[in-house]
Amino acid sequence: MSDIKKREFVVGVVFLAVGLGYLYMTSTLPRKQFIDAAFVPYVLAITMCLLGVLQLWDARKLAASKQSGGGDKADYRTVSKTLGLIVAYAAFLEPVGFPIMTIVYLFAQFIVLTPTDKKVNYPVYGAIAIITSVTVYLTFRYAFDMILPVGLLNGLMN
Repeated sequence: MSDIKKREFVVGVVFLAVGLGYLYMTSTLPRKQFIDAAFVPYVLAITMCLLGVLQLWDARKLAASKQSGGGDKADYRTVSKTLGLIVAYAAFLEPVGFPIMTIVYLFAQFIVLTPTDKKVNYPVYGAIAIITSVTVYLTFRYAFDMILPVGLLNGLMN
């Protein structure tokens, strides 16, 4: 088994194990109704388990294929930029607020994930980031009745 195949398999096992552990911990939360404080952890745990299974399935397919593993190269620059964006998002979420930080994060992440041979489409990325941020904020605020940090928009959102 090549290094790439082993790495894909290990990632799948780790995702599945963490997802199952998180699902177990979530099951200990008290439930009051279908959508409550435990709803999002359940969704996250099930999603992690599903991603783990899909990763294991993909690793199995990769192991069964007759391709050589020489074509797959890890892009550590993109991974480090993404990790930096996630850390910045978490650090500034409370003081700046969910809507603004989500727009900034998504916009920057779209730029980071754009292939180098493609042109960055700033207007489309901006529109998607704004629409997504507003939709998620309004969904959590009014459909789930969960308050997300508004930060700098405190006077506007109350």
